[in-house]
Amino acid sequence: MKIILTLLGTRPEVIKLAPVIHALEARPDRWRTLNVSSSQHTDLLYPFAERLNVRIDRDLEVMTPGQTPSGVLARVLAGLDPLLAAARPDLVLVQGDTTTALGGALAAFHRAIPVGHVEAGLRSGDVMSPFPEEMNRRLVTQLARYHFAATRGNVETLRAEGVPEQWVALTGNPVVDSLNAIRKAHVPSARLVEALASLEGLRVIALTTHRRENFGGVMEGHLRVLRRFVERHDHLALVFPVHPNPAVRAAADAALRGAPRVLRLDPLEYPDFIHLLARAWLIVSDSGGVQEEAPTLGKPLVVLRENTERPEVLHCGVGRLAGNSPTRLESLLEESLTDAAWFERARSAPNPFGAGDSGARIASALEQFLESGARVPCPT
Repeated sequence: MKIILTLLGTRPEVIKLAPVIHALEARPDRWRTLNVSSSQHTDLLYPFAERLNVRIDRDLEVMTPGQTPSGVLARVLAGLDPLLAAARPDLVLVQGDTTTALGGALAAFHRAIPVGHVEAGLRSGDVMSPFPEEMNRRLVTQLARYHFAATRGNVETLRAEGVPEQWVALTGNPVVDSLNAIRKAHVPSARLVEALASLEGLRVIALTTHRRENFGGVMEGHLRVLRRFVERHDHLALVFPVHPNPAVRAAADAALRGAPRVLRLDPLEYPDFIHLLARAWLIVSDSGGVQEEAPTLGKPLVVLRENTERPEVLHCGVGRLAGNSPTRLESLLEESLTDAAWFERARSAPNPFGAGDSGARIASALEQFLESGARVPCPT
């Protein structure tokens, strides 16, 4: 029996690793799972873990007020190393591009424990955007042995960077699994139902923005453009679940205070958030996860970034890139009122991020990797 230590610390990591953990736990004869939280997101992580039935076995409790990426990394390394020494897992599984993922991969490498990387091969082309995630994911690739890529483009990226082809699996993205399961099993809360009822008859724009590189004038500029757009068209409304980061809340207060038909909400639980996106007419976001959720839901998306590590959302016709230009954002928003073809493509485009079976595909690939990997020495 193999011991798989899965490390997670943020809301997106819980969402994307839950289907993988469930697939591993469905084979107790094959795997023993050890699920470790860094608590990089303290308030956001545990409600999602409970909602998605993810058991947390250990908590590194790295969260401190005003934490920096370097501080998080140092605390993940210090907290995880003795646990690795005691548990001696056969593999450490990390997801994506968080500081938790980088710390987990580096700690495992120092202990000569193989690393599996879920959502491998994403690249924006700019090491400073998104920051620090783009560099995190590149470094995790160098530290990982096994690479679970969501798309063919991600596979090709890994090949071009010299990752041995036999250690790369095309699996889709397990966010699709979680999203589909939640839509089937959960109904929106009374709080969300009441909020949306107040907008009955209006076209709803769902907004999320929280990227570090957009803090300050860029974010405030985006919000002012959205406010003016809604003010010009009285059949539109904006719903904005505001991220708890003080920089986001400050920008929202400055740009949206007193705006008509603009509904600012506290952060939503993931099922409510998915119901909001499903109800939306248009989505506007700088989130990487939302770029995966929009094509799963068949919704058009304006991406508030200069570039994207998920070009598939642009290539399939669902997403359009606004960059940091208020003029470009304003133009895309006005286009949304007349471009029926964009909305039809969003409804009908095949999902580039998978079919909702990624958790099982990752578990199956991992089993094959570990059987073959026994013949390959760990790096020292």
